[in-house]
Amino acid sequence: MLVKTYCAAVNGLEVTTVTVEISMSRGVQFHLTGLADTAVRESYDRIKAALINNGLKMPMMDITANLSPADIKKEGSGYDLPLAIGILAANDKVAAERLDKFMLVGELGLDGRLMPIRGALPVAIRARKEKFTGLIVPKQNIREAAVVNNLDVYGMEDLMEVINFFNGHSALEPTHIDTRKEFYEQQNHFELDFSDVRGQESVKRALEVAAAGGHNLIMIGPPGSGKSMLAKRLPSILPPLSLAESLETTQIHSIAGKLDRNTSLISQRPFRAPHHTISQVALVGGGQNPQPGEISLAHNGVLFLDEMPELSRSVLEVLRQPLEDRKITISRAKYNVEYPCSFMLIASMNPCPCGYYGDPTHSCACTPGQIQRYMNKISGPLLDRIDIHCEIQAVPFAQLSQMKPGEPSAVIRERVIKARNIQTERFSSLPLGKGGGMGRIHCNAMMTERMLHQFAEPDAASLDMLRMAMERLKLSARAYSRILKVARTIADLAGSEKVQSMHIAEAIGYRNLDRGDWAERGL
Repeated sequence: MLVKTYCAAVNGLEVTTVTVEISMSRGVQFHLTGLADTAVRESYDRIKAALINNGLKMPMMDITANLSPADIKKEGSGYDLPLAIGILAANDKVAAERLDKFMLVGELGLDGRLMPIRGALPVAIRARKEKFTGLIVPKQNIREAAVVNNLDVYGMEDLMEVINFFNGHSALEPTHIDTRKEFYEQQNHFELDFSDVRGQESVKRALEVAAAGGHNLIMIGPPGSGKSMLAKRLPSILPPLSLAESLETTQIHSIAGKLDRNTSLISQRPFRAPHHTISQVALVGGGQNPQPGEISLAHNGVLFLDEMPELSRSVLEVLRQPLEDRKITISRAKYNVEYPCSFMLIASMNPCPCGYYGDPTHSCACTPGQIQRYMNKISGPLLDRIDIHCEIQAVPFAQLSQMKPGEPSAVIRERVIKARNIQTERFSSLPLGKGGGMGRIHCNAMMTERMLHQFAEPDAASLDMLRMAMERLKLSARAYSRILKVARTIADLAGSEKVQSMHIAEAIGYRNLDRGDWAERGL
């Protein structure tokens, strides 16, 4: 007898519908075909134990199970449930009439319980696209899968519950989640707020500009000056996620197995802060079984690299292409996957190896040569992709104890959203794909050189100021377009249609690390 059940294979963000074909004939062997990895091949032992522990038996027949299409590699334990139901249906223990209307995914425990799997959300999206009536997932995955509308999603506890469902012995109701209600309720709840930060007004201004234009930023200052504290509060002033952005971000976290079981949709922009010992694979993704890296987990959010020069040079260099293209393509001998990675890079570093160069309260023992070598750990091409360089000093205790609470994040966020709306309107007339492969341009940091001439062309006075600054401050040529992008954002925050000299002047002040004499001067 031949029976078919349906599940899905996840490769990057691409999901392929897999047909599980079960054929039985006289004999006693089990054959599994269809390019299955070790975890899938071991499913026979898990299914056999689950059936025995639930009062059932593995059929004493020659069983051939094929996972079609057979040329796509199948990985993971999510094939246990469709294989088990297919075998039981071929043995007349499960009614096969409705099997073609449902997609099934789930790992079986030896006692028959269904264990959670990765990628339930993209699987649900695929099931809806293929016009399946319903999707059966483990109970732990129900919230992330049920956000997909026009699809009946059932969360099951164990194998017997699935068997009873198909045999008509139990009537279960699909799970429905008011996605929009939950999404918008959780968007504005932040544990960290800029009102907790005393002083550091210039740095907060730089972070506001970065948030308004989607710019990458690096903070340079001594230990204890508040670099990490300020960076962690950046998500509280970023524009809220749209539903489309949230769905895309949630899919990535679902595939990586990083999604909280009580979470249906990620409602706040991700903030990822990997340790400086991170490897290249952990940062950009890949591995024997490809998984998204930190840059993809930070998609539509913030990637914070604390003590950036402490990361290995090879790890830092792999950031160059993703920062430019906002996607990462991982090519190996056995697979080729692509993950989105449109994130804001926020980095921090000490000004020298000891950390106290230019600090008025501590003496620095580093020579200019040591400082320069320390700075050279960040290559010029990588630094070229960081729009804003911000110097920061520790706030003295006398001032710290007297200062009032700072401006709350909600107030700053309103200005940021207003500036982003201006940019959205500006770029809405551009056809999709004008971003050089990045899709729709939606913030100033994504502008191309041609767009700079169209939207950020300085007037004669501003151009003279920019030329003078580049000559006197020894600014590199690569700083030119970065200054114009940042100046365009500053103008948007001020509600100015044209880029004026005051906007150029502020943007020039954010290019400190481009100055040729940086390591030889005091802060």
